[in-house]
Amino acid sequence: MKHLVLLLSILLFNTFTSFASDIQISGIITDENGEAIPGVMIFEKGNSAHGTTTNFNGEYHFIVDEEAVVVIRYMGYQTEEILAKDVPQSFKLTQEAQQLDAIEIVGTRSQNRTVTESPVAIDVINLENVTAATGQLDMNQLLQYVAPSFNAQRQSGADGSDHVDPATLRGLGPDQTLVLINGKRRHQSSLVNLVGTRGRGNTGTDLNAIPMAAIERIEILRDGASAQYGSDAIAGVINIVLKKNTDGVAVNVGTGVTSEGDGESANVDVNYGTELGKGGFINLTGQYQHRGRTNRMPEEETFRNYIGDALSTGFGGFVNAGLPLSENTEAYVFGGASVRHGESYAWTREADDDRNVPEIYPNGFDPNIISDIADYSVSAGVKTNIKDWKVDFNNTFGYNEFKYSVDQTLNASLGANSPTSFYSGKHYLSQNVTGVDISKYFDGFLNGLNIAFGSEFRIDTYGIGAGEEASYKNYSDGSVPGGAQGFPGFRPENEVNAQRTNVALYLDIETDITDKWMIAVAGRYENYSDFGGTLNGKIASRYEFSKAFAVRGAVSTGFRAPSLAQKHYSSIFTDVVGGVTMEKVITPNDSELAKALGMPELKQEKAFNASLGFTANLLDGLSLTVDGYYVAIDDRIVLTGAFEDTDPEIGDELKELDVSAAQFFTNALDTRTLGLDVVLAYSFDIDAHNFTTSVAGNINRMELGDITTNEKLTGKEDIYFGEREQMFLLASAPNHKFNYTINHSYKKLATMIRLNQFSSVELMDWDGEIDHYAGRLTTDIAITYSFNPKLRWTIGGNNIFNVYPTKQDPLSTETAGYWDPVQMGFNGAYFYTKFGINF
Repeated sequence: MKHLVLLLSILLFNTFTSFASDIQISGIITDENGEAIPGVMIFEKGNSAHGTTTNFNGEYHFIVDEEAVVVIRYMGYQTEEILAKDVPQSFKLTQEAQQLDAIEIVGTRSQNRTVTESPVAIDVINLENVTAATGQLDMNQLLQYVAPSFNAQRQSGADGSDHVDPATLRGLGPDQTLVLINGKRRHQSSLVNLVGTRGRGNTGTDLNAIPMAAIERIEILRDGASAQYGSDAIAGVINIVLKKNTDGVAVNVGTGVTSEGDGESANVDVNYGTELGKGGFINLTGQYQHRGRTNRMPEEETFRNYIGDALSTGFGGFVNAGLPLSENTEAYVFGGASVRHGESYAWTREADDDRNVPEIYPNGFDPNIISDIADYSVSAGVKTNIKDWKVDFNNTFGYNEFKYSVDQTLNASLGANSPTSFYSGKHYLSQNVTGVDISKYFDGFLNGLNIAFGSEFRIDTYGIGAGEEASYKNYSDGSVPGGAQGFPGFRPENEVNAQRTNVALYLDIETDITDKWMIAVAGRYENYSDFGGTLNGKIASRYEFSKAFAVRGAVSTGFRAPSLAQKHYSSIFTDVVGGVTMEKVITPNDSELAKALGMPELKQEKAFNASLGFTANLLDGLSLTVDGYYVAIDDRIVLTGAFEDTDPEIGDELKELDVSAAQFFTNALDTRTLGLDVVLAYSFDIDAHNFTTSVAGNINRMELGDITTNEKLTGKEDIYFGEREQMFLLASAPNHKFNYTINHSYKKLATMIRLNQFSSVELMDWDGEIDHYAGRLTTDIAITYSFNPKLRWTIGGNNIFNVYPTKQDPLSTETAGYWDPVQMGFNGAYFYTKFGINF
């Protein structure tokens, strides 16, 4: 089998290059006690795609230029850099546990524990490795293909959601995953997903606001962590760790295009790191990204002329810095800013549509919805060591804003005098968190005890600002639709500036009962100014039968208060239902309209999370992790279906508002999710060829409970949260997703082949029919050639065989195209090239 893989790689990539200066380095890497360390990364500095990892016995070997600098890196240990010709055959790594800036891993606050010793499942994704061999420009789409439990769908015609992909872990809601940067809470987006999208009624975090070139690694904790990091970490935690390197400038330049000749992309990022003072560092990143529109309009008649990705252009910058103030104290700061301009076409208004004015658009028109997104954050703090107690005092502020405008449109009620562009208003969110974290490791208690505790005080603000009057007002007697077509503006009555506070206290204890058995216990109390208090707990354990096999598991509780957006969002927006354009209203649950319908007040979601799994090193170079999980969420918050103006309770009120239907946020049902994560990896060498293969998969099943209403809503369950909305919720993740990857490196050439398998998905269309999307297999490929340690070139393709989802009736889908948004997307093949340069 090994020789077959070798033969295929040679035939595929035709690599017959040799260099007189190349040498083979080999050896064994151990810890300070002489124990072999498997999984240590050894790679050429400036080209992390050219390298290898140690096997189960700590052994490695690979070919490298004798003048190149070799980096030896393993989480929890000091990184070493050595000239290739000087690398010793036996090398000991030094732990960082006693350093002030020791590496902390999400899921454990003990700095004496590595990722493989954690009692819960953690993915660690080295961004430099991944981005060197992929064409994805944004974070959500990148994680979609490298983390099996992560799912994101790119939307089309879904207003602001066209620019921030709804993303989930284990098929749960976008707002049920907590995002951290350097271990500090990241603010969410101000966007509420509403139209034609997964995660309806949810707010998530805009990962694309963080330049990928600023990131060293991403840690994904695939387990409930409300008791450790915050009540909303029901599905897990994504921790983004920023770069701290001080080795000069790295530049990446890339471009790509789909096989249809659209969706052109351009990316330039620059990362610069240098020392700051004595023992300090500063790392700066700048980024420019552009993604052009795609159009996959059906051949037959439809309701839209443009169906596909929106246009997006953005600039961003990030900084990460630390400066020792004394031997035991360090000040640090990190944060950044990004601005992104997006344009997406709304549904077509035909020439004879009563929403058109033929004098302005004799052939009809396609409203162009413009989103200008601004995102800012800064986190500053001081770390110190007081009698072996590590203390971290920090303040983190974040702000996200969406401003909307529409051009190539009109307000039909103004007739031929209508403007063709409008400012439609904005929504914004800010978050300020002040916290202190204290921890100490006691090596004299049993086989080691780590105690961590701390507190946070958080202020959240959410607001809506109105658009210009002509963007929302109907100037006629109601016989002609009013407001800007495509995106009616927010009205003065929609304006809100809501605020709440949250106080949290936590205690986190980990102890090694023996050198094989550890137990972790955590508890967290949070008190919201608008929802009261909640206490969550977690117990986790790991038992190591041998160095080759260990079992791990955890049980925990979780709590998520309704977001400020879910409590206070209101708007009148345009939706298209089976080709019929109508205005809908979303109004808070304490409004008169909601009370007239008997809509219950929002309450918190409650969760129970359990996991059980094992890690195994089956043989030299072969590792396997299997983790099963169960997540029960009661009183899940969703966006209801549409109550129309024929409803006896609210029909008259809707007609007075000149809208056809109303939707509300509500605690509609309980969900139960059962799943399995599997990661199998195998590394081996044949002569100078290094191979790393992996299979990573997620199997996920969600079950929905009975729809929960009150007496006044009895009999309206099919509207309250009907089968169509239920199927959208179930489609948040495919029933299974697997990635099969082969990485091969030989001298200066590195190659990657990845197969992505998505299971079938079923959705209900506007005709009440079930649209079945069959399972699909897509193929990605990348080839990287390193001319020298400072210059590399990559060419590649995603979905190179141009696989599309199953075609549907475009007159009935949510998008009016052949496909609704599903996990694999519907843009077809994408090909790219890029250069990496180090100075």
